[in-house]
Amino acid sequence: QVQLVESGGGLVQAGDSLRLSCAASGRTFSSYKMGWFRQAPGKEREFVAAINWRGGSTDYADSVKGRFAISRDNAKNTVYLQMNSLKPEDTAVYYCAAKSGVITTSTRSWLYWGQGTQVTVSS
Repeated sequence: QVQLVESGGGLVQAGDSLRLSCAASGRTFSSYKMGWFRQAPGKEREFVAAINWRGGSTDYADSVKGRFAISRDNAKNTVYLQMNSLKPEDTAVYYCAAKSGVITTSTRSWLYWGQGTQVTVSS
């Protein structure tokens, strides 16, 4: 069992940076792949980024490549999402998720979810 709690969201201007954190409980955190998803109003939840258990392999949605960076600190049971050059279209609720097995972009294959943190980017 893994419980996830996101933090770090807020209201920023276009071009600003923000770092989200996801604190996980559970002694097996390091064995899970970790991911970030987001959901804008009226839209489906979409994949943003994911990282394997060692942190050596990452995957990103095309829309955030070169701007966002996912990382993890297994000693702190925490995964991060550094978001740079934010755009108004990045506005969404951001969710942290965990899964075993291979990394996929489908929400259905992710086992554990946090409650989400709101990110709002003004133009």
